[in-house]
Amino acid sequence: MLQGSRTWIFENKPTISATGTVVGPFEAKGRIAKDFDLIHEDLWLGQDSYEKATRVLFEEACQKAMEKGNIQKEQVQFILAGDLINQITPSSFASRTIGAPYFGLFGACSTSMEGLALGAFIVNGHGADTILTGSVSHNSAVEKQFRYPTEYGGQKPPTAQWTVTGAGAALVTKDGQGPYITSATIGKVVDMGLADPFNMGGAMAPAAVDTIEAHLQERNVSPSYYDLIVTGDLGHVGREIALDLLQKHGVPVTSDNFQDCGLLIYNEDQPVMSGGSGSGCSAVVTYGHLLNRMKKGELKKILIVATGALLSPLSFQQNESIPCIAHAVSIESGGE
Repeated sequence: MLQGSRTWIFENKPTISATGTVVGPFEAKGRIAKDFDLIHEDLWLGQDSYEKATRVLFEEACQKAMEKGNIQKEQVQFILAGDLINQITPSSFASRTIGAPYFGLFGACSTSMEGLALGAFIVNGHGADTILTGSVSHNSAVEKQFRYPTEYGGQKPPTAQWTVTGAGAALVTKDGQGPYITSATIGKVVDMGLADPFNMGGAMAPAAVDTIEAHLQERNVSPSYYDLIVTGDLGHVGREIALDLLQKHGVPVTSDNFQDCGLLIYNEDQPVMSGGSGSGCSAVVTYGHLLNRMKKGELKKILIVATGALLSPLSFQQNESIPCIAHAVSIESGGE
């Protein structure tokens, strides 16, 4: 199953048999709102804290995936999930509700593809038949933890990004009609010494490039093998840096087949600075918009490269730089 030093090939082709996506009111005004299963008009979701609302978002995404997959929660054998809140409590508390054995993951905004890669690994190796995986973020909860409460009204530079309020979950099963998870390349921690929490895209771009290069080399394919290579949430700034680095390294990725979840989710006239971000960003764009395009036959092979900045409020206060990571998962509608 291991090809090269960091790429898994899933010969048994685990299936994404169903997905669930839930978003907030700001995302409902974006360019792909029609691809989401459930849209909330209130950021509070009937809860008395944004952290509790984050938990509800993920519970609902999981419930939608199970409903669409026609399974009960008792049939879920493992949950692999995580988020951005301290000690990933929203994911843990949501998993308490479902009641299945649980792997809590933290890869920051790369968590969605970390979970999908590990879920596919387990199913491909006959470790389970049915796995539920996903991730969630909430704008107000994340901003309060990592930067300033939204009520503070602090000004942000053009390099900053808007944290997505949303949750995406996927059922990974041993059988199904596709789309299939065909491979995954696990990222290395890359730290270029950047320390600005308002420039996550710039910090994460080198990690995305490192993983993309490793994936293409170890699978022995060119970028044109994929209809789209989609990064997690580099935004305008990070995407341009990544494209520049790929060109300098001789990787023939073009702007036409290189997109970003943080740019796909919002309209150009929404005030999101450089674009969207958050651990729910890649989850809702992939499990909503991109897989819907695959079902319509518009896309047959995609590579999702979710990126994450592995900082914490404490590491920032101690003047640490921002280590970053990117995990890549290839999803294909049929055979090779």
